[in-house]
Amino acid sequence: MTSPSMTDMLKVFGRIGIYSFGGPAAQIAVMHKELVEDRPWLSEDGFLRALSFCMLLPGPEAMQLATYAGWRMRGVAGGLLAGLLFVLPGALVIAALVGLYASFGQVPGVQAAFLGIKAAVVIIVLQALRKLAGKALHGPDAWLLAAVGFTAIFAFNIPFPLIVLAAGIYGFAKGGHSAEPAELTAKGKAHKPVRKLLVWGGLWLLPLIGLTLAGWEFLSDIGWFFAKLAVVTFGGAYAVLAYMSQTVVQHYQWIEAGQMIDALGLAETTPGPLILVTQFVAMLSGLQSGGAALGLAAGAVALWATFMPCFLWIFLAAPYVEQITSHPRLGAALKAITASVAGVILNLSVWFALHVLFGKVGTLEIGPASLAVPEAGTLNIAAVVLTALAAALMLGLRWGMGRCLLAMAAAGLALGYLPAMA
Repeated sequence: MTSPSMTDMLKVFGRIGIYSFGGPAAQIAVMHKELVEDRPWLSEDGFLRALSFCMLLPGPEAMQLATYAGWRMRGVAGGLLAGLLFVLPGALVIAALVGLYASFGQVPGVQAAFLGIKAAVVIIVLQALRKLAGKALHGPDAWLLAAVGFTAIFAFNIPFPLIVLAAGIYGFAKGGHSAEPAELTAKGKAHKPVRKLLVWGGLWLLPLIGLTLAGWEFLSDIGWFFAKLAVVTFGGAYAVLAYMSQTVVQHYQWIEAGQMIDALGLAETTPGPLILVTQFVAMLSGLQSGGAALGLAAGAVALWATFMPCFLWIFLAAPYVEQITSHPRLGAALKAITASVAGVILNLSVWFALHVLFGKVGTLEIGPASLAVPEAGTLNIAAVVLTALAAALMLGLRWGMGRCLLAMAAAGLALGYLPAMA
């Protein structure tokens, strides 16, 4: 692995942040292409080990994977750069959408353009899954773990942490035959966990304590609620969306149920992690409560409370990832987790494709299983046409990602003005 300059990292991670549409499956695919396929910044094994590790942490795993990748290349400065660039493009889009939403309600033109982008992401994810399966699934055990992981979460809605834990236990029990545990790297030897905990934990929590002591109740409530949410968000944002929606609508009454649904819909169409919906909710709540200044302040507090702990987890644990994964049994456990993660990403991909192509997706109960089944009458013809176009551009003409996303946004906007296709 080479160590790129900060300027090169700025360009690449900035591009990753701008292209990171479509949830964690697509975001991981974009990072794999940029960091492993297009340039030798991370090895295939290193990328998969990091992905498995980040899946175990609370918070958005794709953002943490970007932060870890940046840390591997340029230490804390690189991690900060990569993590911030992953979040900031989406945060800026969310801020603009809140203003438009507060002024005009739904934004049909924006939604139409993002439908084209979503269609392209369906193809991007399919490409990534094919490559991931080729790299991570070797032998019947790996394929079985992937199949079990997919079935457990898709059909039985088993919590993601339990799937990962079970795969890890299986791999650990089976053991491995790798080399002796590696020595800590130079970064690891210089690592001071207590100091890191105090510095990054203090940066995360002290501003929230300050809001409380200053008597700014609304901003304090925003900060502490989303800080708590950041700690319990295992398995991605979808794992806590129901709890978040119920709390902000019924308990705090910051926004109405319809506004919460709109917030989720708009957050899904922006780059960056879906948990950026916290920023949308906070900004809209502040805007309605006290105007633009309070809205901006509330959005900043929500972003801080939600994403600052990601840096804490990564900078604390990153120096030990290589040492952990080189241990025979722990390495085998992480390989098993990686295989099960392939199944989980397949589930995310199926979920995403269904919701792009169909207006409504219901459930079919078969004993203890609950299967996501689209309603045939809600097939979105425009989405089908756009997905076929994206496949032709990326698989047939082999267009690059940036060029394809721009073309698909334009195509989505054009089709949005054809009533018969909507």
